[in-house]
Amino acid sequence: MRIVSICPSNTEVCEYLGIDDKIVGVDDFSDLERVRLGPDLAIDIEKLESLKPDVVLASLSVPGMENNVAELERRKIPHIVTNPHSLDDIGASIRQIADSCGVDGASASERWHQSLESYRIRKWNQRVHVYWEWWPKPLFTPGRTNWLTEMSALCGAENVFADHEEASVQTDWETVLSKKPDVLFLAWVGVMTEKVNIGVVKKRPGYNGLPIHVMEEKYFCRPSPQLLAGLEKLDQVMKKIRS
Repeated sequence: MRIVSICPSNTEVCEYLGIDDKIVGVDDFSDLERVRLGPDLAIDIEKLESLKPDVVLASLSVPGMENNVAELERRKIPHIVTNPHSLDDIGASIRQIADSCGVDGASASERWHQSLESYRIRKWNQRVHVYWEWWPKPLFTPGRTNWLTEMSALCGAENVFADHEEASVQTDWETVLSKKPDVLFLAWVGVMTEKVNIGVVKKRPGYNGLPIHVMEEKYFCRPSPQLLAGLEKLDQVMKKIRS
């Protein structure tokens, strides 16, 4: 089995499944050291095809991935496409990838759900209102059907944009302030933690000193099992906020 993964989240699913040794090529943003095929939105399809993959793993959770998928289809390169938004969707994606790569998908998906169970059984009397920021200009934030809204709820928080049905919401700072969050979480997609400039937020009109937490994007922005580590980190932050 020769696997090519063209987005970081699917690469991480393969690591979770223990089949990363079968990966022969990856996008530039995946952490795994394999043949690099370019950024996930501009994959070198010629180079990919030369690797003779048995399956290519793509994901529509990456906006713009449709162009890569169209080219895979045109060239008749075997591939699957995931599109997870919720935690349950991620479990389904784990199963989909496992099944396509000859691994027991049912048990892998069950392991994912069991990892979440200890969080799901908890009850909360009061919830902290939180704002998640994926991108600073224009502002993008997760909506109701996104995993970050669920992760927040599992840790005793409520995403202030949970009233928006979309998985990703474009908004503005005035609207953010009108929702009166208690805490701001910055997880800018593709930006390393040390590169996140919280001064950008503090200079916005009406910023009133709300606590700002910079969260490592690979644990919060990729729909993969890495979110389990993110859940632990978020839980620790929320415990400090409530104390």
